[in-house]
Amino acid sequence: MTAHQAPSDSATANARLRSALDALRPGHGLDRLFHIDPEVFAADLEHIFYREWLFAGHDCELANAGDWFLVDVGAHSVIVVRAADGTLKAHHNTCRHRGSRICDAAKGNTKRRLVCPYHQWSYELDGSLARTRQMGDDFDPKAHGLRPAHVASIGGLIYVCVARQAPDIAPLRALVEPYLAPFDLRNAKVAFESRIVERANWKLVMENNRECYHCAASHPELCRTFPEAPTHTGKGSEDDVAAIERLVERCEALGLPGRFRMASNAQYRVMRLPFLDDARAMTMSGKAAVRRLLGHVPAEPNIGDMLIYHYPSAWSHFTADHAITFRLLPISATETELVTRWLVHRDAVEGRDYDIKTLTEVWLATNTQDTRLVERNQRGVASPAYAPGPYSPVHEEGVMQFIDWYRGTMSERIGGGMPKPVTSGSRTRPSGRESARARSA
Repeated sequence: MTAHQAPSDSATANARLRSALDALRPGHGLDRLFHIDPEVFAADLEHIFYREWLFAGHDCELANAGDWFLVDVGAHSVIVVRAADGTLKAHHNTCRHRGSRICDAAKGNTKRRLVCPYHQWSYELDGSLARTRQMGDDFDPKAHGLRPAHVASIGGLIYVCVARQAPDIAPLRALVEPYLAPFDLRNAKVAFESRIVERANWKLVMENNRECYHCAASHPELCRTFPEAPTHTGKGSEDDVAAIERLVERCEALGLPGRFRMASNAQYRVMRLPFLDDARAMTMSGKAAVRRLLGHVPAEPNIGDMLIYHYPSAWSHFTADHAITFRLLPISATETELVTRWLVHRDAVEGRDYDIKTLTEVWLATNTQDTRLVERNQRGVASPAYAPGPYSPVHEEGVMQFIDWYRGTMSERIGGGMPKPVTSGSRTRPSGRESARARSA
């Protein structure tokens, strides 16, 4: 059975998966089959990636009519394109003639139409069939447009969904759009992009991002500015919470939202955190990497780091001068693509307003280090001797929140109802002074 094939007996596979989900020990990691088993991977695609809104890219990448990029979600390849009327469209990347892929490159521009290279069927940017040859008198071109996928833009971030009926995106928009608005990402540009295929299951990649328990020993560049304390999960000491409160109050006085807010099921959240030692960005010096600031962000005072997390596939950092977005998509049970993009103001000039090395060196180093870590993790959990150990209740709260979301989502969708969380109820919400405000989100 290949990675993208459904199990031969879905009922049996679902029962096996449900049993494994129910057997998870509170406060412990996932069993090895969740990271190596093709049937579990097929279920992850079917019940999560094929049903959720996924971060795909940026509005600024599709600035002009005919600009397009591809996003591959399991077996689905989707063309996201700027139509002639300026709207965004998403089409499945398969010709309605004999199924050939239409686009192969990661991105591009077509002056007028999307043309299948096999038999030259051509499609308008809105997906309607424009031209064929010798198809007979009974052929109906209106019935053979490209199959659509769902697409939406939130604050300059583009999301796609390949489900027949997409879930309501309004709650996500309502939560994060006010936080994104000051950065005006539609008037940004991608200054640099990194694509890595990590030889690890997507859940290990996400778990790695959701904790900084490993940071001090593994990320010397990142730890120059980014706090090791678990404040990004809503936890932290009284001093941590007080520092966040001071930053939030300062930002709110400038009209910049900053409170920790989280979806009721913890699938997505937004927050603002202070850097160490009054740093302004995640650079080796702690200083801003770009002279031209993003959007409508004030030059002073320090506005810290605005973060967005969205399961199953994205996390992002936004500082006054640039943004860094991360997108993971599963390739197989043991392979994951990670795309990182650095965004700057569209009028910022490389060599005058910024240089690529200063802009990217911290996260290029951190990504390389994390790739080694998650690949080593994958090799370890593949061992028959592996047994999930306990999470740190101090530093791995974010991992436990992710596991709760994954376990609950999968359990509900394969049947059998929602399980009890593997963490205690008090730990699935922000703590301290942020808690009441977050619950009102």
